[in-house]
Amino acid sequence: MTNQEILGKFLSLPAEAQIQVVNLIVFLKQKHLYSEPQSGSPNIDLMNDPFIGMWRDREDLSSTTWLRNLRETEWLKTDG
Repeated sequence: MTNQEILGKFLSLPAEAQIQVVNLIVFLKQKHLYSEPQSGSPNIDLMNDPFIGMWRDREDLSSTTWLRNLRETEWLKTDG
């Protein structure tokens, strides 16, 4: 079947059916976009990436005790 024949069949459908076809195409495109295998792993040099260690020089973050306490307090809260 040629593209022209497919388009003709699509255009012969009622408007509601055309919307369903478009929605199906969008769904399948998204599904296969995320399921396609990656072509190898990217070559990322984490040791020299500026994101890694970006807070290394922050003196106000030398102690993480406050963060642990905050997490415990927030995680133990219950809805009620």
